[in-house]
Amino acid sequence: SLFRLKDLEVPKLGDFDVHVKMLAAPINPADINMIQGTYPLLSPLPAVGGNEGVGEVLDVGRHVTALKPGDWVIPGDAGLGTWRTWGVFPEEKLLKVPSDIPVLCAATLSVNPCTAFRVLADFESLAPGDSVIQNAANSGVGQAVIQIARASGIKTINVVRDRPDLPKLVERLMALGADHVVTEEMLRKPEMKDIFKSIPRPRLALNCVGGKSTTEMLRHLQPKGTVVTYGGMAKQPVMVPVSAFIFRDLRLRGFWMTQWRKDHAQDQESVAAMMDALCQLIRRGQLTAPACTEVPLQGYRAALEASMKPFMSSKQILLL
Repeated sequence: SLFRLKDLEVPKLGDFDVHVKMLAAPINPADINMIQGTYPLLSPLPAVGGNEGVGEVLDVGRHVTALKPGDWVIPGDAGLGTWRTWGVFPEEKLLKVPSDIPVLCAATLSVNPCTAFRVLADFESLAPGDSVIQNAANSGVGQAVIQIARASGIKTINVVRDRPDLPKLVERLMALGADHVVTEEMLRKPEMKDIFKSIPRPRLALNCVGGKSTTEMLRHLQPKGTVVTYGGMAKQPVMVPVSAFIFRDLRLRGFWMTQWRKDHAQDQESVAAMMDALCQLIRRGQLTAPACTEVPLQGYRAALEASMKPFMSSKQILLL
């Protein structure tokens, strides 16, 4: 009920502005948190929802140099308000992406794959043959981690919640390149030792759940390993046994893509290198869009409800 579909005037095109026709925009957990006011970013109201998506440039202001009509663009930062059919945005808020990649890949590029790319690159220097362990492995970030790791020769141990259609989910993640898929319950079982006969124990654990899930995951880390928390789906704190700190010297770190973008606002080379690497993987078929359900903008209510259901293995994407 916080939501209304509304017709707005398209504002006048300023000298540094870009007129964009939005093509597609996903509904992510952070978008919902922003609307609920439980996220550190608050847009002045009334606001347009949506932090991610892809659009086509229709027209540019006379001082715009990097973009031209026909180019595809995605948000350079959170808070753009992508759930709309048209928009006029300042040029510096947009990133150009190649228009030869699938539209759903472009629409879901700026948040989850970037997060996956950074958490794999920035905390431990992983080499081919190394392994990582992650929970919520079927999330958007999880699916991207599996594929990016696979392309770099890194093994993944993927933790998911038990569910009625578990074999189907396991099959889907294995098809993406997962090496092992285990349930939260299996993390506690002695059979976990069998996994580490064929691959080394992970140096990196990626956590977007919190609570028991994290505690169970970090048991399997190598000494001096790192746990990176980038989300908290369980809304439970991360619990770490004292012994893990003292005797195994584990490191606990956090990651927020929005902060990374702020920190690298003046470092366009790092941003470009990441986007290029991701677009290359997409072109080679090594990185696909997450499982998606496409919904016309008029169906936004049902899409918002669906995006909050448990065990949703499909990302809701608004077609604009």
